[in-house]
Amino acid sequence: MAADAPEAASTAAPSLVSMAEKALEEMPHWPWHTVVDAVKQCQRLLPLADTTGAFDAAVAALVSHMAVPPPAGDATPTSSSPESSAFRFSCDTKSSSLSLRGSCISRTWWFEDLASLRPGTVERVAAALVARGTDHRIVARFLFYYLKCRIAGASAEDKKAMLEASVTVMSGLDRSAVSCKGLFGILRIAAPLKLTDACQQRLIAMIGRKLDHATLDNLLVPAPAGTGSLYDVSLVLRFLEAFLRGGAPDEPARLKKVGRLIDLYLAEVAPDPSLRPAKFLELATALPAPARDCHDALYRAIDVYFQVHGRLTEEEKMKICRGLSYEKLSPECCKHLARNGGFPTRAAVQALASQHTVLKSLVLRDPAELKPVAPSPHPSTGKRRETCYDDDGRGGAENDGQVILYAGRLDLTLENQNLRSLLDGMHWRVMELEKVCSRMKTQMTKMKARRAGSRTARSLPRMCS
Repeated sequence: MAADAPEAASTAAPSLVSMAEKALEEMPHWPWHTVVDAVKQCQRLLPLADTTGAFDAAVAALVSHMAVPPPAGDATPTSSSPESSAFRFSCDTKSSSLSLRGSCISRTWWFEDLASLRPGTVERVAAALVARGTDHRIVARFLFYYLKCRIAGASAEDKKAMLEASVTVMSGLDRSAVSCKGLFGILRIAAPLKLTDACQQRLIAMIGRKLDHATLDNLLVPAPAGTGSLYDVSLVLRFLEAFLRGGAPDEPARLKKVGRLIDLYLAEVAPDPSLRPAKFLELATALPAPARDCHDALYRAIDVYFQVHGRLTEEEKMKICRGLSYEKLSPECCKHLARNGGFPTRAAVQALASQHTVLKSLVLRDPAELKPVAPSPHPSTGKRRETCYDDDGRGGAENDGQVILYAGRLDLTLENQNLRSLLDGMHWRVMELEKVCSRMKTQMTKMKARRAGSRTARSLPRMCS
């Protein structure tokens, strides 16, 4: 009988293995909550559950259940009230269509049941959803929902693990699937946690790809402790680098939108007394020329920066002014620059010289490109000149010449105004220099008088020995 026992055990072992394999194959047919419990048990039995293949089978069964409508009677994050916080987080509240709401509910019913999983398991489930072809927007919503439910009250290590797992999956999703606001929320939470370098790079790359959806408040990230600066300009430069690396220069609309955003950001950081000139110049010149049609906002930011940083040398100011395209300045800004004592004189001359070139090109360009202007009232009679036409219906040559000369006169008037502004600015600066020279001459005269008096006193003989 004893000899028969090992033989019986050897024949029973294969049957246990086959039974286990059969159970794993039938797992997709188990009830939803049974599969969820199986996944939770597998994450407690790692790495054994991995080596046996049970974890992969449980995750696959879980994903197959998510593709079908929710089981009747199951508690879901959207089954109680459409106004619940879970529903608002996972669905678009701006949509008032009931059909859209129903579609959202039917695709996100499983969020709440998986919110208690460990970060590694969530990453595994989300990756399986992506591999199965699930809508990337649903995967992104689930990850944000998971973070919203678990971050509060978690330890620093758990928060770090949750963020790294979520960012790893999000980095592989479509750009349009991930919320820009949500990414900046992750950035704020991750600031004190010191994520891995790879995770930080992924997060910055994702934000950079969505930079045209960001707001000024999103970019105003406080600088790290100990730097002395108000805002983290280096981080914004990394966003811009990622934005340009993602092919944004080939999309003019996105590029111009980011250009306006950076102009607003420059206006906010310019008053920072700790912002170094090299960093300000790098930020001002980070975008290519097509990003800005007008440089007025950039000029105003530079003007504020010069006012706050009064100790800048002329060379430092000229380096920053190289970021300006004077051709893209409005006549008002050129006039202001010519009278602005905070800007180098060379910058004022270059600005008005470029405006002169622009105006000259307008006057000398092909007359066919000039737009006809309405005939002006005669200065003596106040009556409009009537247009004369030839037999073929075209205006007479004399009239064409009057239109061209009139348009040119308008351009020349604007040019003269700019040149007059330049002369006024130069005259004001010469007067200031004359005042400084006068003060210096007075001081020199006093110093010479004191020195002459001291020499006279030393040359007199001593009256007493």
